[in-house]
Amino acid sequence: MTWSLAYRRYRLPFRAPVRTAHGAWLVREGLVVLLAGENGTVGYAEVAPLPVYGTETVDEAEAACRALGGKVEGDAFADLAPGLPCLSNALQAARRAASGMPPPHAHLSVAALLPAGRPALAAAVEKAEAGFRVFKWKVGMGEPDAEIGLLDELCAVLPGGSRLRLDANGAWDRRTAEKWLKHCADRPIEHVEQPCLGSRRGDRNLDDLLLGLAHDYPTPLALDESLAGDGDADRWLGLGWPGVYVVKPILFADLGGVLRRLEMARAPVVFSSILETAVGARTGLRAAFEWKGESRALGYGVWPLFADPRFDGPATGPFIRWTDVERINPEAVWNALS
Repeated sequence: MTWSLAYRRYRLPFRAPVRTAHGAWLVREGLVVLLAGENGTVGYAEVAPLPVYGTETVDEAEAACRALGGKVEGDAFADLAPGLPCLSNALQAARRAASGMPPPHAHLSVAALLPAGRPALAAAVEKAEAGFRVFKWKVGMGEPDAEIGLLDELCAVLPGGSRLRLDANGAWDRRTAEKWLKHCADRPIEHVEQPCLGSRRGDRNLDDLLLGLAHDYPTPLALDESLAGDGDADRWLGLGWPGVYVVKPILFADLGGVLRRLEMARAPVVFSSILETAVGARTGLRAAFEWKGESRALGYGVWPLFADPRFDGPATGPFIRWTDVERINPEAVWNALS
């Protein structure tokens, strides 16, 4: 089949700056792509790169789309964008979207994203009243002792039986990570995401550090920035990673292959947003609903996110239902970018 390819670039400001240990994030940039088949089928997907994770840039993805010349022959989309994992992912996702959706689970639980610092306390109370019981708190942006003290306050306001995820975005050195993990041992911490981060992915010293921390402390660790490409999953599976894999679905060139290998290894997986638009969220949520492994609360409790709400994914409560995903209208996002 011959497919027509079109794309539109976006640059969308967030409603409020997203603060992480990497700094304040103000704007999301990416592409929405459209594939139209000769038989009238249409599929949309999103290219939402994170160069800090080692992906291509938006400029590189756009140049590759332009080079394809508006036409794609056949169905071997995995080979069209070598070295451009986010674009490769999007082309395959658009083709799958054009072919229809398989039957999914009915609903999945969602973790509530809390703001950094002291505002997390009021946000946690509000989210708990809405029914959330899994929470994610960004750390690593303040003085460690002050943040650790705030952790105890946060745990105190959470309802009984709640679980809290901490996301350091690689902000800590070994000593700081050890201090946190000692403190977390007797608290309701589900896992700590990416406590440390080296200068590059695949750094053997970083791998050894994360493996050592994972084996030395009872609180589970989760890979985030260290799991940003297809080869990362194979490397960590080969190293016998004992913790959680945070999968941001639209970052992987061969998402299906990565998930099959994680499923075969019975790896615990958390599907998580990379602050994409509703189009990319549709791809990621589809993968989460298709997952046959252990089900954990999704990291998609991020909306409302954009200053222009037309680009937000589904507003999530403690659960997201497949009907919420079905209601995402990628054509409306496409039209809003015209």
